[in-house]
Amino acid sequence: MAAGPGRALVDVPTEQLKALFRALISGELRCPLVAWEVARFGLQSWQAELLEALRGLDEAGVRAVLVAVLAERNARITAG
Repeated sequence: MAAGPGRALVDVPTEQLKALFRALISGELRCPLVAWEVARFGLQSWQAELLEALRGLDEAGVRAVLVAVLAERNARITAG
């Protein structure tokens, strides 16, 4: 699926979001998120989507978005 305005994190694979969340929790990820920080974690393929959704947010904001997206995806999986 092609990325586009308003798609936010829909096209970013769950494993990549989990990797970003782990980096945030461990204190390795610096916020607010910028392009080089995304690339530092090997997520440059998803840079546009990540920055669209997370640019300008502080650590608490990034954490809140990632928790919400991951919880929603998990709920869909468990609901079947």
